[in-house]
Amino acid sequence: MQFEVSVQKKLGAFHLDAAFSLDGRRVGIFGASGCGKSTLMHLLAGLLKPDNGRIRLGEAVLFDSTAGINVPPEKRRVGVVFQHAHLFPHMSVQRNLLYGWRRTPEQDRHIKPEAIIEVLHLGHLLDRGVNLLSGGERQRVALARTVLTCPRLILMDEPLAGLDEELKSQIMLYLNKVFSNFDIPLLFISHSLLEMRLMTEQILIIENGQIVRQVATEELAQSTWAAPRQGYVNLLRLGQPKPHGDLWAYQWGDVSLILTDYGENEENIFELESREILLFKRHPEATSARNLLPCTVRKIFTVGNRVRVELQCGSQPLIVQIVPESRRELELEEGKEVVAVIKASAFRRLM
Repeated sequence: MQFEVSVQKKLGAFHLDAAFSLDGRRVGIFGASGCGKSTLMHLLAGLLKPDNGRIRLGEAVLFDSTAGINVPPEKRRVGVVFQHAHLFPHMSVQRNLLYGWRRTPEQDRHIKPEAIIEVLHLGHLLDRGVNLLSGGERQRVALARTVLTCPRLILMDEPLAGLDEELKSQIMLYLNKVFSNFDIPLLFISHSLLEMRLMTEQILIIENGQIVRQVATEELAQSTWAAPRQGYVNLLRLGQPKPHGDLWAYQWGDVSLILTDYGENEENIFELESREILLFKRHPEATSARNLLPCTVRKIFTVGNRVRVELQCGSQPLIVQIVPESRRELELEEGKEVVAVIKASAFRRLM
C-alpha cells in the first residue's frame, strides 16, 4: 500500500495537520482519545473534506485542494468499518453482504461472497435479520460487507471498543484471517497497544492532531517498558498443539514449548509476562517448570531497579525482566549463554 497524505482540517478549536507517507500492508494509527484519529479517518474516507492538502492512494489522487480534486466516498474504493456496525436493519444478513458487492463494478469484483462467508463463518446467519445478531456477529457481518466491496484499502475505526475481552479475541482472530486470506491493506485505528501489536506491523503516532512518529509496532511496544510501573508482555505465535501427557506441546520456531492451555486454531497467540521468566546460568538439575530453553543474551537495558534482558532462543526472540542484583549474580553480558525457565501455566491464550 503506497499512501501519501498531507491534510489540514480545522474543527472548532481543534486543528488537524497530518502528513505521512506509507508503504505497508498493516498500519496502525495510535493515540489517546481526542487526538484526531477519527477525524483523520473521515478525511481519508471522504466523509469529511480537508481544508487544504493532498491524498494519494497508489496511483489515484483522492483529494488535491490545489487541483480541485475531491473524489466522492463511494468512488474512492476505501472501505470503512466503524466501532458500531451500521448494518441496514430492514435487510437480512445476506442482503447486507451483497449490498456493496452488487454496486461494485464487475471488473473490480475479485473477492467472491462465498469465500468471505466461509472465512467469517457466516453461512448459518444468512437468512437472519441483523437485529437478531450478537455484537460479535454484527461486527463480522460489517467486516464481510466492507470486504465484498473489494476496496483498495480498509479503514477500521476502533472496531473492538465496547466488546469484552473474550469477544475481542474472537473478532481479532477473524480479522487476521481476512487480511491474510484476501491481502487487503489495512489502516487500523485504536488507542490499545495490545490491539496494535496483534493487528499491525507499523504505527503512526498522533498527538494533538499531528503525526509525531512513525515506528515499527514492536519497537513502540518495547519502548513503553521504560515508563514507570510498565512491564513487557511477550506475544508468542504458536501452531496447533499436540498432546504431551496431561499438557500440550506447541512448536515455536525451532523450539518446543509445553503449555497447560489448549489452542484450537491453526495459529494461536499467547502472551507471556517478561516477569514470569526465570534465568539460570546453566541447566538446573530439577525444576517443576516444564520449559527450559537454552538462550543467548542479545541486549541488556537497565532503568532504575529493573533490567530488561533480550534473549535469542533458537530462532525466536524473548524478553525477560529481572532486577540488577540478579544480573550481577548471573554475570549477564551480551553473548552469554543462559537457560530461560518458564512454567507451563505462565502462558495466557489471547487468540
